[in-house]
Amino acid sequence: MNPTKRFWSLLKLYKKDVRYIYIYALFIGFINLTLPLGIQAIVNFLQTGEYTFTWLMLVGFVLFGILVSGVLQIFQLRVLENSQQDLFARSALEFAYRLPKIAYIQLDKIHAPELVNRFFDTLTIQKGVPKILIDFSLAIFQIFFGIILLTIYSPYFIILGMVWAFILWLIFRISGPRGLSTSLQESKYKYQLVHWLEETARVNRSFKIYSDYKFHLNKTDTITSKYIQAREHHFWVLLSQFRLFVGFKVIVAASLLLLGGWLVFKDQMNIGQFVAAEIVILLIISSTEKLLSTIDIIYDVLTALDKIGFVVDLALDEDTGIASLNTEQGLSIKATEIVLGFPEEKKKFFNYLSFEILANEKVVLSGKSGSGKSLLLQVLAGIYQIEDGELYINEIPVANYKKSEIYNSIGVSFAVNQLFEGTIKENILMGRDYDEKKMSNILQLLQLNDYIIHQSKGIDSSIESGGRRMPRSIIQKILIARLIINEPKLLLMEDPLQFIEHEEKKKIIDYIMDKNRNWTVLVVSDFYYWTEKCDRVINLSKI
Repeated sequence: MNPTKRFWSLLKLYKKDVRYIYIYALFIGFINLTLPLGIQAIVNFLQTGEYTFTWLMLVGFVLFGILVSGVLQIFQLRVLENSQQDLFARSALEFAYRLPKIAYIQLDKIHAPELVNRFFDTLTIQKGVPKILIDFSLAIFQIFFGIILLTIYSPYFIILGMVWAFILWLIFRISGPRGLSTSLQESKYKYQLVHWLEETARVNRSFKIYSDYKFHLNKTDTITSKYIQAREHHFWVLLSQFRLFVGFKVIVAASLLLLGGWLVFKDQMNIGQFVAAEIVILLIISSTEKLLSTIDIIYDVLTALDKIGFVVDLALDEDTGIASLNTEQGLSIKATEIVLGFPEEKKKFFNYLSFEILANEKVVLSGKSGSGKSLLLQVLAGIYQIEDGELYINEIPVANYKKSEIYNSIGVSFAVNQLFEGTIKENILMGRDYDEKKMSNILQLLQLNDYIIHQSKGIDSSIESGGRRMPRSIIQKILIARLIINEPKLLLMEDPLQFIEHEEKKKIIDYIMDKNRNWTVLVVSDFYYWTEKCDRVINLSKI
């Protein structure tokens, strides 16, 4: 969808608010024209040389029009503020909803945190849309009513009005697409620069050590140069539009003034009408300048919608299943000639892979590096979707289940650190309900009590993003607690105990691999004790 269509779609969401804004703008534009009409009448009374009550009434009428116009503008601002707040909340929830549900295969070559940077374009839309709806619409209405008023004085003005409208449309029609194109290009390098600065911050220790080589500075300079070049191209489009507007404004102003003066000399207008006409002409010129100042904002809003639209357009995981999962015992798994590869890569990670794991079976997954052990765990977790073949859970194809049924019945622990900024309890529970006794038993099993008791707020103490400054063994224990707190029916783990002390590790393995535990386990690890406690080892290199 192109940015212009996105803009109209956005306005449709707030069509009721937009309707009110335009109604207010319509009345404001109409009321503003009472100023020149009132001044015309006042000038005519002043020419009589008499001080009358009617003159005071006319002054009061003009002032009342200014007051009503101001009140209507306040109403406009209230409607816009409501829309802005709703837009921000809607965008935040849209991102929060979509980010975990984006089909993972699309994120293979996209850095997911970079997508979140696009959320800040919501602020651009928040600031830009009011300018467009108020300034742009008010300018259009003032020009429209101004030309109508001038036409009342003389039909010649309608010809100038039509010429004005045509030239204005021509300027937008010719230079508009190029301005949008350069704005999108500028935005592309802006996000590329932000992403690189985030990368520099993420691996700042490496750049600190190798800072003398100035690689980070040179790359920043390269991207910045591209941004400035793109910005310069965009500025030249704006400058060319401004030049056309300036020249056009001079021609229109000269035409209107000369025509008004000629009509006075021909006695087709009196002095009061001429003064009123000149005020209207000044309003039209001022409104034209407002249109000019709004153009760059329009480009920014359309570009922002395009950037946010990229995230919205990413396909989400399909969830067409209707079957419910039987969770009375551990889940059984069966793969029949499954195929999986990545886009633009010829080699398939799994090429007609078949295996079977029984309910409550405890299995260690082994194989050479690159054999697909980690990837298989992610397939079973529903993160990646297979291209061909069939994957069964409890002898029913995975596609037949609701995804929520599967996610609620599995526990995953991957090698990637998955701690987020929040409390210890929040990181363990992830919003799930829990039993106090069960939580206490798990914390005791993992010996997390020894750590938690020394924290200022106990289990409600805060964790920094990624568990920064936290021992790696504690990080893994929190992730294991998250894994088993709701007693899932399928545990998928990759090196879950790598940094935990030897004896503690064996104790946790005894708990997880206990044959009486009513869950199925599939683990990837080189630690020997897993193999000793498992029912079976599946070697992917030999399948």
